[in-house]
Amino acid sequence: MVPLIVLLGGFAALRLLGLAGVDALDHWQAALRGGLALMFAVTGSAHFTRPRRDDLVAMVPPALPRPALLVTVTGVLEFAGAAALLLPPVAPYAAVALALLLLALFPANVSAARRGLTLAGRPVTPLPQRTALQAVFVGAALAAAVPV
Repeated sequence: MVPLIVLLGGFAALRLLGLAGVDALDHWQAALRGGLALMFAVTGSAHFTRPRRDDLVAMVPPALPRPALLVTVTGVLEFAGAAALLLPPVAPYAAVALALLLLALFPANVSAARRGLTLAGRPVTPLPQRTALQAVFVGAALAAAVPV
């Protein structure tokens, strides 16, 4: 739920700045890209800080090798994507890449829900709600990718 709050809150704050006269944010898509960048910076940081990192490593489906390395790589990709979203010439490509990353990571969420894992001591989001959240995140990334 935190990523959704960060995405929506970041989008709203940046959009308000655009409406208040900040030219770089004077379009909904710029604010959306900023909100997504903030969200991916927050989620990416979880890949490197304990105890969240340990929870994310546990979420990796058991059939995949080197779960700690996979968590590190996906964290780096989230940070890189967040930064690229803030660079207008590459932002559409970054948004598509992040949408694909979200789709690639979704099986870990399915696996975690089926195995009854926890994040920060709380049960992972149930699969129907997680699927809806994932659709919102992928949709936001794809909306951020559309050329203006």
